[in-house]
Amino acid sequence: MIELKSVTKRYDSVTAVDNVSFSVKAGECFALLGPNGAGKTTIVKMLLDFIPPTSGSLSLGGIPSTLAECRQSVGYLAENHRIPADLSGWQYLLRCAELLDIDRSEATDQCRRIVEMIGMQGREQAKSGTYSKGMVQRFGLGAALMGGPKLLILDEPTGGLDPIGIRELRQLLESLKGQGMTIFLNSHLLSEVEKICDTAAIINRGKLLVKDAISDIVKDGDTLEDVFVRLVKG
Repeated sequence: MIELKSVTKRYDSVTAVDNVSFSVKAGECFALLGPNGAGKTTIVKMLLDFIPPTSGSLSLGGIPSTLAECRQSVGYLAENHRIPADLSGWQYLLRCAELLDIDRSEATDQCRRIVEMIGMQGREQAKSGTYSKGMVQRFGLGAALMGGPKLLILDEPTGGLDPIGIRELRQLLESLKGQGMTIFLNSHLLSEVEKICDTAAIINRGKLLVKDAISDIVKDGDTLEDVFVRLVKG
């Protein structure tokens, strides 16, 4: 579903991503982990063709990331997601449906289902300017689910969520994973990653340190956090 081959991204004298290669199988829940500035969001931006790699190649579903058709079945939630303050969550979801050319009747049905999935019944008609950060994040996830994507790319999806919201997000992702969706996420909540994800890659200063099944990364009584800290600190 996702493949990176010898991907490097440089900004003048700074190498943000340094010769990284890995793949993610269809139906996997995968986490890309690393400290702030490790290159995680840069990789996501290259996958979505927001920025080009300096060298190497990326593909989604076997299609080069430079071709728009590879993103037709991709849902994306950006880090620090925002909604225009004058729109309600419902209006925002409908706008997203319009961008996907979903007809009004189907869009309304999808909005109802999505509002229930993200737990925002009763608040969907309020202006987003009245929402907490966690509520905005929920509607951002809802927008990413519009159109029934096969691949979900989430950049720090737990931002602004309280412990109950984090648990509900985990349960939703587990449900989507059970339906066969491929999930690619960046997160600093390693305890949640350990519960949700099948595989993970850890990067630091643009370099890939490890990519493997969670069960093979975490051994001998360690937690994922233990392994992460040990690898990153060297």
